[in-house]
Amino acid sequence: MKFQIRHETTFRYRDAVGLQPHRLMLVPRSSHDLRVLASSIRLTPEAEVEWTQDVFGNLVATACFSGSADQLVISTDVTVEQFASAWPIFRIAPGAHSYPFTYSEEERADLGALLKAQHPDNGGRFDNWVRAFVRACPTDTLSLLKDINNGIADAIAYRTRDEDGTQGPLETLTMGSGSCRDMAALFIEAVRHLGFGGRAVSGYLHDPDQLLHDAGSTHAWAEVYLPAAGWIAFDPTHRRTGSANLIPVAVGRCNKQIMPVTGGYIGAADDFIGMDVHVNVTLT
Repeated sequence: MKFQIRHETTFRYRDAVGLQPHRLMLVPRSSHDLRVLASSIRLTPEAEVEWTQDVFGNLVATACFSGSADQLVISTDVTVEQFASAWPIFRIAPGAHSYPFTYSEEERADLGALLKAQHPDNGGRFDNWVRAFVRACPTDTLSLLKDINNGIADAIAYRTRDEDGTQGPLETLTMGSGSCRDMAALFIEAVRHLGFGGRAVSGYLHDPDQLLHDAGSTHAWAEVYLPAAGWIAFDPTHRRTGSANLIPVAVGRCNKQIMPVTGGYIGAADDFIGMDVHVNVTLT
């Protein structure tokens, strides 16, 4: 399938401000099941753009501006071709079919911080919640991960949230609601408590029936590393496993590292009026 992605972000200011360098993560990651056919970025006002890769191999554009402006518009057009199956079969190493299993010494060294829980769990409430999904020992690894994925969808009501940042996992559990990035962060923290390597993913979602939340939009989900199978996508917002209709742009240890646009301005604190984001993901 081929997808056309149009993403436009507009920052509005009360007066002309000095625009500091902006870090853009907007071009999808090529892989065995996703190929970027074309991409372009347009900025108003114009900027000098430098391309680099971060520690995770994400493609990063840094835009440096001269002069001042009362509006910043960042527009991207991307065409990708995706080969991911809607019903994937994961070739997991025999030793990892059942949980618990042990990553190799090399895998543990490379996964590093992606194995470590990121939030305090005073009293063990979160750990108790996670371990309730382990109904037998040993148990089927993929079934366990799917149960956690679906369990989050059952426990957490999706809601659009415009505030910056990501809720802590206990906060999301207590509130019983969160955005896609909150639900992904909850899933990642859960699997790390069980010893899995997990990472955050940001990108785009295309929903073929246009019935689910945030269809055709920016989206956040998670991936878990399983020996031989590699990184497997889990989307607790939509109870999905596998990367079909998910178009990854960036991966990282946490959501804060993979925001599509980050940057600041030089001016008064109340100069910032607001931000508008428009995303369209369509089949071509």
